[in-house]
Amino acid sequence: MQNPLYDTMFAPHTGKATPFLHLPDGEVITHEAFIGRAAQLAHALVAFGVQTGDRVAVQVEKCPDMLALYAACAQLGAIFLPLNTAYTAAELAYFVGDSGARLLVGDPARAQELAEVAAACDAGFATLDANGGTLAERADAQAVTFETVARSEDDLAAFLYTSGTTGRSKGAMLSQKNLISNAATLTELWQFTDADVLLHALPIFHTHGLFVATNVMLMAGGAMVFMPKLDVDQLITWMPRATAMMGVPTFYTRLLDDVRFDREMAAGMRLFISGSAPLLADTHIAFEARTGHRILERYGMTETNMNTSNPYGGDRRAGTVGLPLPDVELRVADASGTELPRGETGVVEVRGPNVFQGYWNMPEKTAEDMRADGFFITGDLGVQDAEGYVTIVGRGKDLIISGGYNIYPKELELLLDAQDGVLESAVIGVPHADLGEVPLAVLVPQPGAEINLEAVKTAVGAALARFKQPREYRVLEALPRNTMGKVQKVALRAEFGE
Repeated sequence: MQNPLYDTMFAPHTGKATPFLHLPDGEVITHEAFIGRAAQLAHALVAFGVQTGDRVAVQVEKCPDMLALYAACAQLGAIFLPLNTAYTAAELAYFVGDSGARLLVGDPARAQELAEVAAACDAGFATLDANGGTLAERADAQAVTFETVARSEDDLAAFLYTSGTTGRSKGAMLSQKNLISNAATLTELWQFTDADVLLHALPIFHTHGLFVATNVMLMAGGAMVFMPKLDVDQLITWMPRATAMMGVPTFYTRLLDDVRFDREMAAGMRLFISGSAPLLADTHIAFEARTGHRILERYGMTETNMNTSNPYGGDRRAGTVGLPLPDVELRVADASGTELPRGETGVVEVRGPNVFQGYWNMPEKTAEDMRADGFFITGDLGVQDAEGYVTIVGRGKDLIISGGYNIYPKELELLLDAQDGVLESAVIGVPHADLGEVPLAVLVPQPGAEINLEAVKTAVGAALARFKQPREYRVLEALPRNTMGKVQKVALRAEFGE
């Protein structure tokens, strides 16, 4: 193939008048129109000085043109760098400067401050939004065809920066092969076809919304209901016309909170997928009782896209993230990389065509996280049962070592979540003069309920060894989360670490 990513994902849709994006206002963008718009944007990028191999940093609100910009970068052979819309100018300056981006594409509402960021980083600047802008207007006058630039599957296609919760954010380099292989595997595994219509309310600056949801639908040739953000009213409006949904746990809890969401509404859906954060067992149970559908959980990360999935046809086990994907090798290992027996807790390591190429300009960090045999050290603590199902029990940095004993927060959190009045919990390690650190539990009450802390302590005391029990409890209205629904334990440590 001349350009594997473009030729696999986008080129097959040239000339197809079939629906690709259904917008909330009723507008429909066909596959043909989308491919034409991508070509126009590729011309516009060239006019702004972007060349093959350059990085294009993009911080704009979710819109069709942002998605078309991803396709344009693929066709031009530029490296697409989507950035969280919540990042401040100071944060953006790091990403643009570190990546060496040739162009920063930003929201018109922040044009002045983002132009200053771009100038300070010796990058160009252009605006883009759903209603037009500098780059969009330049694209409007261009041809709807563009000569695809030749690339290989080993060439880089995208950068995604890790959240940077500890230390400096790292730019994960993703190749064309990384993206193509994962999309092909998931499309087949989850049985997506051109008859599918996906409810898409995820952000597209993240691997979930861009490289899982969008790439799978491009690979399958289906359509997406392209919502700017999570809107339960829109989900309910469109669900009778859809066949699948990918979301974070919040999507499912919000639907369950709405009395309109029932078995009849979900009757035409064939698949609900959840990821990016653990789904509570109670949510699994309540969702199946309400709709008859069992949510499919999977597990991935910035550096690898997806690694595991519960089966499409088979036992979807609540609390697990399923089995390794067919082309992904997974092992649970000790600190030296030696695989542990099934049932023992260790660090999850993966190897396969989905695993990234390393961290941009960080060879030491790349070498630290990548074994000589090609296995990537995810930093996630997990356990694999006799049948191969994987359960993630926490992050390596979340491990609490108290008096020389290892305490896994997930074990405590599962117990706490099951207590009367508790909606969810988070356990962190806090400093202790004698033991090094001890567990502190943060609890969120169920709506309208009060938590009986003495009863909780009694239940924990009866279930767990003394060294595992929280020394302190705190009650909050909600846990701090990032845009993808992950609990931000760094924020909890900052608040309660003393």
